[in-house]
Amino acid sequence: MIVCGDDGLAHRLAAELRGVYGEQVTLVVPPSVRRVRQPVVGRARAASAALLDRVSAAVNRTGAGGAEPAANEQVVEAAEVTEAVLTEVGADRAAALALVYDDDETNIRAALTARRLNPRLRLVLRLYNRRLGQHIEELLDQTAAVASGTGPGTAGLDASTTVLSDADTAAPALAATALVGTSKVVQTEGLVLRAVERQPPRPGEVADPGLCTLALLSATSNDPAGADGSEGSGEQGPRLLPDEAAVASATGRGTVVLEQVSYSGPSLPSGRGGVPPFASLFSRRLRWSLAGLVGCVLALAVALMFVTGEHPLYATYVTLLDLFGINDPAFHESTGRQVLQLLSGLVGLLLLPVLLAAVLEALGTFRSASALRKPPRGLGGHVVLLGLGKIGTRVLTRLRELHIPVVCVESDPEARGMATARRLRVPVVLGDVTQEGVLEAAKIHRAHALLALTSADTTNLEAALYARSVRPDLRVVLRLYDDDFATAVYRTLRAAHPFALTRSRSVSHLAAPAFAGAMMGRQILGAIPVERRVLLFAEVEVGGHPQLEGRTVGEAFRAGAWRVLALNTSPPGGRRGEDGTAGEERVPASGLVWDLPPTYVLGAGDRVVLAATRRGLAELLGRRRRERAGA
Repeated sequence: MIVCGDDGLAHRLAAELRGVYGEQVTLVVPPSVRRVRQPVVGRARAASAALLDRVSAAVNRTGAGGAEPAANEQVVEAAEVTEAVLTEVGADRAAALALVYDDDETNIRAALTARRLNPRLRLVLRLYNRRLGQHIEELLDQTAAVASGTGPGTAGLDASTTVLSDADTAAPALAATALVGTSKVVQTEGLVLRAVERQPPRPGEVADPGLCTLALLSATSNDPAGADGSEGSGEQGPRLLPDEAAVASATGRGTVVLEQVSYSGPSLPSGRGGVPPFASLFSRRLRWSLAGLVGCVLALAVALMFVTGEHPLYATYVTLLDLFGINDPAFHESTGRQVLQLLSGLVGLLLLPVLLAAVLEALGTFRSASALRKPPRGLGGHVVLLGLGKIGTRVLTRLRELHIPVVCVESDPEARGMATARRLRVPVVLGDVTQEGVLEAAKIHRAHALLALTSADTTNLEAALYARSVRPDLRVVLRLYDDDFATAVYRTLRAAHPFALTRSRSVSHLAAPAFAGAMMGRQILGAIPVERRVLLFAEVEVGGHPQLEGRTVGEAFRAGAWRVLALNTSPPGGRRGEDGTAGEERVPASGLVWDLPPTYVLGAGDRVVLAATRRGLAELLGRRRRERAGA
């Protein structure tokens, strides 16, 4: 396996392939002096930024945990992935190549070169552009088929191209983490898995298992000093895919259950058809002015009716004629009629500037309908999202699909997520989150959760600490570049605020399992974080897997390793978009059968959707750990 990259995802992916799948890995990284550093924005202190860079560089040099590269890992330094570099690292005889640079053009150029060197090479690309990623998949797969002489569309060809995005892979987990206690969502291939964390049942209560129990939460989840799923928590840590006996015997432990599997459809923007509501057309003062003038007109019409004895409709009509100066002067009328005509003319003079102001305000509102919205008055229970970069934009889309109100904070008016915020009509506060008053403008004191997803760790941490000072019980989720740093921050904040919900997530930690699964030749549909562990969802063909083929659903279940969830009866071959959703050939929800009886026998031609741990999926794929050199 060859992994090429310039940031933490490459090192995390290499560690995943080595530690979980036992693969021989060659890691290609830029030279140390040219290695890309994580950008620091806002008012982050130079000393803190330098410290974070040194920590990240140290982690990168150690290959995610060791002083020297592992025995089954080779590290090659190269400024660019050229044909000579790919030849040197053995791309012509490798099983898979992952290109996870932070630049789409770099990954595409290297993929084209690699496909020419080895048509049977399995390629995994990290691209942000969804539409381009789909076209690149089709192009490279067709090139592999033609070069191999098998023809386009041959199913037996092992070479394949998978385009993934760390933003799309991590976005559902980050969005779900902000709503812990509500739901966790994995959405891909037209499939929506909804998982819910449930607290331990009270004495005398029976916990609802939902469709199935995916995990038992750690026994120390209520302990401020608990390890929360770390490798050192042992039996006290979370247990993924427990059997019925383990669920029945677990007391005082929360569960993660599969509660709903349905696609509710994307949420609609606020308002109808993009037309702003009447209340937003005019200002409060103008609305009161219009209401006062309407009251004056009605009062004049009633008075004229009593003075002249005319019908109410006729009296109103005459009043409007007097109001706009259309009626003849009341020379020979009674004194009361003449006074009312003068008052109507006076009200008409007052009405003209009010009508002109109303027209100007309405035009201004329509012109700014596509501009950024401000948080409305009285807003509460929303999610404050900091940063509209790659990750923030994807998380914003996921939150709006779940109909969750969001207020965004962004310092760059030209950020890539601004267009998405305008399209979804999401309020945006422009400003540096580290400046006083910016989070207050986003109404952080009435928010449900804070998602700090900027590109600078120090900015995210500073915003989280300030939000904690405003709302000690606020749910806070931080995106941190380095996974070890994320773990340290999480434990410290949890100990300092034991009654508040705090989560720190590394995007590379959340995205690496999906990239590793794609390199192994199986499509990972998504992942759900269970504390600091990950539960994977994959679609697997039963044929060729003795652990599944010919067995019933009940017999195929292995506690702590994998569990069959659904049977996919749709025809294979649907192409994925870069965000994991299919385009015109998207698998319909009706093609997934979820209520499989335990006695159903899995045949060789079946395709199943299963939940698995990382090690369980590695064992199911039949890739045994290779013996270390010299062992």
